[in-house]
Amino acid sequence: MPYFDHNATTPLRPAAREAWLEAADRFWHNPSSLYPEAGAARQRLEDEREALADLLGADDPEDLVFTSGATEANNAVFAHYSRPGQLATCALSAIEHPSVIGPAQRDFAGGAISPIPVDAGGQIEVGELQRSLRTAPTTLVSLMAANNETGALQPCGEAFAAARAAGAVTHCDASQWFGKLPAAGVAALGADITVGSGHKFGAPRGVGFALLAGAGRDLRLQTGGPQEARRRAGTEDLPAIAAMVAALAEAESQLADMRAQAPLRDAFEEQFASTLPGAGAVLPRGRDRLPNTSAVLVPRGKNLRWLTRLGRLGFAVSTGSACSSGAENGSHVLAAMGLSADAIKRSLRISSGANTSAADWDGLLGALRCVAADFPG
Repeated sequence: MPYFDHNATTPLRPAAREAWLEAADRFWHNPSSLYPEAGAARQRLEDEREALADLLGADDPEDLVFTSGATEANNAVFAHYSRPGQLATCALSAIEHPSVIGPAQRDFAGGAISPIPVDAGGQIEVGELQRSLRTAPTTLVSLMAANNETGALQPCGEAFAAARAAGAVTHCDASQWFGKLPAAGVAALGADITVGSGHKFGAPRGVGFALLAGAGRDLRLQTGGPQEARRRAGTEDLPAIAAMVAALAEAESQLADMRAQAPLRDAFEEQFASTLPGAGAVLPRGRDRLPNTSAVLVPRGKNLRWLTRLGRLGFAVSTGSACSSGAENGSHVLAAMGLSADAIKRSLRISSGANTSAADWDGLLGALRCVAADFPG
């Protein structure tokens, strides 16, 4: 089945599988124990930390904390900086992932949440953030690197510079960045806390990381034992960590193939809009976005019916974030961009991988045309 839902999750890379099996076979001891075999596991864990730091362009491997994924890290960030018993304010974009919005609403309920609006192209308006920072003291500013539904890249550098100048801690969910854009590029975004999930770039589910810098170095994710320099208690999953680092290294080697997805996607969007009246892409050509992502509006009918019929024809797409599937009001991302309720119900998210071929894109276009023929109008 041609798979067009890489923004939700990705298949396990062969390099990741090999690294997992090797680590699980040779380094299954607890890295925190004191006998020689455990010491070898500890050394392997630190080797993986160094390798990941090199891939991310991090100055110090000790700034990396291994986690179960971005959701865990995002929850920890908001719990840590909400300052129980004190009035705290956070600002976050109107298009954040549910794993950011949920903790913000939970932990900052007694303070204030300042939503940062986005323009029709799905990018935040930095001027609005600056006005918000001038209006009220802000503890935390959270902004994703790239949107999971539209692929729109965010002006993180400018936004985080404004936040730091105002004394706020900055947090970036960069889950969609890794595997699609150079991993070392996230350091230039300037966040105090940057989080990622391995399964977005070919690693197993249930493993991720948080890169801490500046004011973010005081983050404590989980209490208990001394693991991860007492920042995240719990025995580290060394096989999954090794698999994640191997997956990211392999993804970095295929970035040219990922970049080549952009012209294939653009050609698909152009033909889709020209051959099906009423259909079109949500973002205009040339908008700064991930090379693999396309949010489109089908000409008629509800998106769930299109998704089901495309699945019967052998094509896997989605209606948006897998973590918000089933939401009654549809995509909050598209709503923030000003799309109507009718348009949102006609939206599909298409996200390819580095190995998605021109024939796969052509096949998807043909399948969409077949589905369109089934709808009256």
